[in-house]
Amino acid sequence: MSTVLVIGAGGVSSVCVHKMAMNADIFSSIHLASRTKSKCDAIAASVKERTGVDVATYEIDAEEVPAMVNLIRKVQPSLVVNLALPYQDLPIMDACLEAGVSYLDTANYEPKDEAKFEYHWQWAYHDRFKEAGLMALLGSGFDPGVTSVFTMWLKKHKLKTIRQLDILDCNGGDHGQAFATNFNPEINIREVTAPARHWENGEFVETPAMGKKVEFDFEGVGPKNMYMMYHEELESLAKFNPEMERARFWMTFGDEYIKHLTVLQNVGMTRIDPIKYKGKEIIPLQFLAAVLPKPETLGETTKGNTNIGVIATGEALDGSGEKTFYINNICSHEAAYEETGNQAVSYTTGVPAMIGSAMMVTGKWSGDGVFNMEQMDPDPFMDMLNEHGLPWQVKELDGPVDF
Repeated sequence: MSTVLVIGAGGVSSVCVHKMAMNADIFSSIHLASRTKSKCDAIAASVKERTGVDVATYEIDAEEVPAMVNLIRKVQPSLVVNLALPYQDLPIMDACLEAGVSYLDTANYEPKDEAKFEYHWQWAYHDRFKEAGLMALLGSGFDPGVTSVFTMWLKKHKLKTIRQLDILDCNGGDHGQAFATNFNPEINIREVTAPARHWENGEFVETPAMGKKVEFDFEGVGPKNMYMMYHEELESLAKFNPEMERARFWMTFGDEYIKHLTVLQNVGMTRIDPIKYKGKEIIPLQFLAAVLPKPETLGETTKGNTNIGVIATGEALDGSGEKTFYINNICSHEAAYEETGNQAVSYTTGVPAMIGSAMMVTGKWSGDGVFNMEQMDPDPFMDMLNEHGLPWQVKELDGPVDF
C-alpha cells in the first residue's frame, strides 16, 4: 500500500491515474498535480465516477524546484510519477533528490531549445540517486518502455543474442480530424521533424527526417506506410545489448498527416526558435500546439486499433540456430475510451506507467540509482500487461525482416 504523487494532467496521466485507482491494493493514496489544477480536477472527477476512489489535486509548476519539494514533503509519497513534459524531467528529479523520494517517468529529457532526445542528462544523475538510496526508473511508457521490456523478454526466453531489432509503432486509429496529433503536439512534431537515426555496426547513422518509407501489414489494422525515425529507446537498447548489429524504429503516418506536416514545416510553423510578433516573442510550434485539437479530447471520436511491437533476430537460446520473433500488443481505441475515457495512444503509455510504478512500490523492481527498463526483470511487468489491458502475443517468423 503506497502513496504516489503524479505530475501532469494530459491523456497519459488520466489513464495512469484511472488504472492506479483500479488497483487500490497497490496504490492506497493517489495525488495529482499540474500547472492547471482544473485539468487535475476533471481527471479526479472521472476517477471518482468510474472507481469511487478519491484523488487529491494540486496546482504546481514542475520547473519550480522549491515548490515541487514543498509539495512532495506535504504529500509524502513513496514515488513521484512524472507524466509532464520531457523538458521538466531534470527539475523534477532535482526535487525528488532534495525531498528524498524515488522517481519514474515515461520519456527522456529534452532541452526546450533543441529537439534532442538523449539519456545522458538523466544518466548523469545515477551517482546522486545511488548515494541517496533512491531509485529513478526512466521510460516506463510503451515506446520507450514496453518495447524495451519486450526485447529483454525475448532475450531472456527465446534468444541468446539479438543481432537485428526493429520496433514497429502503428496507430491505425481514425479521429475524423483533418490534422491532429495523438499525443502532445509539440513533442510529437519535434520528434517527427528531427533527423532519423538508427543503430548500425556500433554507431548511430543519421538520415533525413521521413526519408525511408516502407509498407507493412499490421494485424488488426491492415497495410500501413511506416517511416524510419529516431526514438530514445534505441539509445538504451544499444547500450544494454552491445552485440546488436542494427536497431531501427518505425512509426506509421497517413498521407494526410504527412501532407499537413509538410505544409506546416514549409511555412515555418514547426520552428522551435522564438520569433517576434507584435512586439512579443513567440515560438511557432508552441502556438501551433495551442490551436491544434488536444489529444485528450480525441478519445470519443477515435476508432480502430494500435499495434506496437518488436521484431528481433538472433541466436536461439535452444541452440537451434538463428531465429526471428515478433512480439506485439494490439489495443482498441474504443475499448480504451470505454474503460478510462481516453484513446489508445494515451492508454498504451498510461498503463505501463502504472505498471512501472507498481513494480517499484511493491519492490518487484528495486535498486539505488538511475535505471532503464532493460535492466529490470521483464517477467513481472509482462504478467501485469496481460492482467491490466495490454495483452501481448509472440510468434516466430520465417526469417529476418527485409525492409
